[in-house]
Amino acid sequence: MKSQLRKLSQVSLVKQILVGLCIGIILALTIPEIGQPIVLLGSLFVGALKAIAPILVLFLVMSAIAQHKSGRKTNMRSIIILYLLGTFLAGVVAVIVSFISPVRLTLATGAEDMTAPGSIVEVLKTLLLNIVDNPVNAIYNANYIGILAWGVLLGLALKNAADTTKTAISNISDAISKLVTWVIRFAPLGIMGLVYESITANGIQSLLSYGKLLVVLIGCMLFVALVVNPIIVFVATRQNPYPLVFTCIKESGITAFFTRSSASNIPINMRLCEKLGLNKDTYSVSIPLGATINMAGAAVTISVLTLAAVHTLGVQVDIPTALLLCVVSTLAACGASGVAGGSLLLIPLACSLFGIPDDVAMQVVGVGFIIGVLQDSFETALNSSTDVLFTAAAEYKELRKEGKIFNNKNVA
Repeated sequence: MKSQLRKLSQVSLVKQILVGLCIGIILALTIPEIGQPIVLLGSLFVGALKAIAPILVLFLVMSAIAQHKSGRKTNMRSIIILYLLGTFLAGVVAVIVSFISPVRLTLATGAEDMTAPGSIVEVLKTLLLNIVDNPVNAIYNANYIGILAWGVLLGLALKNAADTTKTAISNISDAISKLVTWVIRFAPLGIMGLVYESITANGIQSLLSYGKLLVVLIGCMLFVALVVNPIIVFVATRQNPYPLVFTCIKESGITAFFTRSSASNIPINMRLCEKLGLNKDTYSVSIPLGATINMAGAAVTISVLTLAAVHTLGVQVDIPTALLLCVVSTLAACGASGVAGGSLLLIPLACSLFGIPDDVAMQVVGVGFIIGVLQDSFETALNSSTDVLFTAAAEYKELRKEGKIFNNKNVA
């Protein structure tokens, strides 16, 4: 038994996940009636990730900042610029594609009882309130803006603490990271349960009537992932970006696709950054930060669905307003994680630019929930994999400036 487990552990985790994915699809198509036992595997996996991720982020950020030596580079400025640039360009791509291939909707209902934010000021207010949230409450509710803020503040406060205190915090951080690796080993079973639940609960029939909308949404996200992001990385590193791009998609995007949660994917991204040999002082802060502000997929969703409503109602859009939509979708996307319902509930913000009534905008939100199975999966995969991509690109950029060749031995 031990030898078999040892052999299994030597198989790539991605290969194990793909096997779990295939088994989940086969079981969903052949024996959909057994249901709960398989679904429970997915729920347990996501639940475990969600439980450990907030504590992991707090201690990683706190430990990294407390032990940071003055003068040591972290590249955070470059990473934040890449995050915002990537999100903005994703919104631009979505706007251009929506004008080239306009989508018109049969408006749905079902979202009228949900409350969307009334203005961008309200989104920013929510973000600020999340920053000063009670730390225990922030961990309990997985408020990563608040967790990040408290981690930074506690880390700064502990910079002058005794070395023994810093070592203890570092040891706790390492212990939590070890727990995360144990959880991730169960990813193949978890993915099997998640894909089984997705197929048996939703099927594909309900998505057929929104085929063109899905093609535009997913096409924009794929274009951003496979064209726009590689261009950004190439400009930063002057190296072929695709080995790094495909590694991030394979080892981060696949799991994010099925968990549909950037927060749940934080431990997996941390593990990938470690595998790529990145600076822990940098990625322990940039990865949780990316899960809150690096939202290219959300910018695509907000822009495409907003312009679908515009085309459905026959509203005329000029170029300045279209550019303003790109800016608004970027700001709204950065605030998506602080608003219940994520990117879909920020659509009314963008719709208000065109004078679209809130009740109509909420019907567009309803359409978003109908196609949410695929839309949210692709969105999360793009968002989460790009966190690692831009973190690595910023570090490789600095190495290039210093005349060094970055270590790409772990890049597939």
